[in-house]
Amino acid sequence: MPTSKIPATDRNMADNTAADCSVFIVSYNTREILARCLEHLFASNSGISMEVFIVDNDSKDDSVDMVRERFPQVILMPMDWNMGFARANNAAFARSTGEFVILLNPDAFVEPDAIAQALSFMHEHPKAAACGGLILDDHGGKAPSARRFPTSFAKFCRMWGLADRFSGSPIFDKHDYRNSDLSQPMQVDWVPGTFTVIRRKALADATLFDERFFMYYEETDLCLRLQRQGWEVWFVPSVRVMHLGGASAKTVKKDFDSSGSQVSGWRLRSEYLYFRKNFGLAAVLMHAGIEISRHWVRIFLNSLRKGEEAARKKTDSRRKAQLCQEALADTGYGSVSPKVPW
Repeated sequence: MPTSKIPATDRNMADNTAADCSVFIVSYNTREILARCLEHLFASNSGISMEVFIVDNDSKDDSVDMVRERFPQVILMPMDWNMGFARANNAAFARSTGEFVILLNPDAFVEPDAIAQALSFMHEHPKAAACGGLILDDHGGKAPSARRFPTSFAKFCRMWGLADRFSGSPIFDKHDYRNSDLSQPMQVDWVPGTFTVIRRKALADATLFDERFFMYYEETDLCLRLQRQGWEVWFVPSVRVMHLGGASAKTVKKDFDSSGSQVSGWRLRSEYLYFRKNFGLAAVLMHAGIEISRHWVRIFLNSLRKGEEAARKKTDSRRKAQLCQEALADTGYGSVSPKVPW
């Protein structure tokens, strides 16, 4: 297994003065998109003392050389193995000084004054541990930005079509806050790590990110722990960020779910780890059972039909049911994290 030793950064901070914020970008084979991300980031900075860390998880596309040549102001942390999202952010935290930490995906582009507005909000709300902004897709459409904690009932309603059939229902359509007024700041369960501002003290009090999560569910788990400690999490719609989605995940030669811009097997592993850690074995079995049973029903129904589309759906569901079973086995029903990298 690769060593967890963290290599030295390309440069040290010029002095010991704390920055207003520390931006963490975890990159893996995102060279060109990462360059755009950094261009937007530095263009948005208006008088803010900002230190930018890039933790490169052993990219093979010359991302490290690009950053060294084009963005010498960045604090670069090149790794010789892929340590995942949680470990990478924890490594950057150990070297950072900012009063606030900003998680930023390499395929996310902040709009002008987004960071200034987010920091202003955090200063005005001392009980806020974290806040996130309005995430837009590359066509300007609104992407899920204010999130509810996942539950087995919400998963059942979503997978079996009840959330869509009864859209707007306060009972069946509670997967996210899509029926809420998102034009004003509001407290939410969690916000995506695409762009998240976190108070340094709160993150330290929560003992950082749980490193059993290689990718996915890290921010969900963190927000749950923060709120259990009495902190607040907020959605701030005036803070706008464009997100392409899945830039690193698309470079992984595994089962990629384009609808969610995720590697399906990794998502399932983290899902089961999250539920076992926070809610016990019964929650894992319930959550997995909902998804597996849905796929087997889909297999049965499409077995009664003819044609290429029915065959495709049957094959797709068979593979997804298999991924669920593999993830349960790989994680010991959510009790252990598989060897890193996944």
